[in-house]
Amino acid sequence: MQQWPADWPRPAKDIATGTSDAVAAATAGDAEAYADAVDRLLTADPDQVRSVHSAMVRELLEDTHADGLTGEAVQDVLERCARAAAVWLPSLDVGALAVVLTGSLGLTDYDEDTVRVGWPVVLRQALLVIADLLAVAQAPVDGYLRRAIEEIARAETVEMP
Repeated sequence: MQQWPADWPRPAKDIATGTSDAVAAATAGDAEAYADAVDRLLTADPDQVRSVHSAMVRELLEDTHADGLTGEAVQDVLERCARAAAVWLPSLDVGALAVVLTGSLGLTDYDEDTVRVGWPVVLRQALLVIADLLAVAQAPVDGYLRRAIEEIARAETVEMP
């Protein structure tokens, strides 16, 4: 069991644990464990989960595309992720993969797209994108999760002028 910082509130720990479990299941191609982790994340606040996952996707895209992110690079991520997941995940939704990528980058209205596609579908695909990018980066999920949650917490404590 992953140990998260003691000062994190329970929702942050639950999101981190669910995300970590989902990434492990996606990496292993374990549809049952993946569905279980997704179901647990669906009980968390969708805005909080989406914020954490969007921050992770943005950082991972930056780390895996140091020379700059092009439309072709985003297309490559989409195709690679879809091919890998199609083998073990019957509920794959390529359109929702695109929503995750474009929404995380701020190219489309993520909130509107999530309502249109449905939060459970977007969540399932976001975790696939994260697992794919982590594999490319050859990095564990923990550091990205910690940075995303800590940055969100820091931003929430900054008082607006």
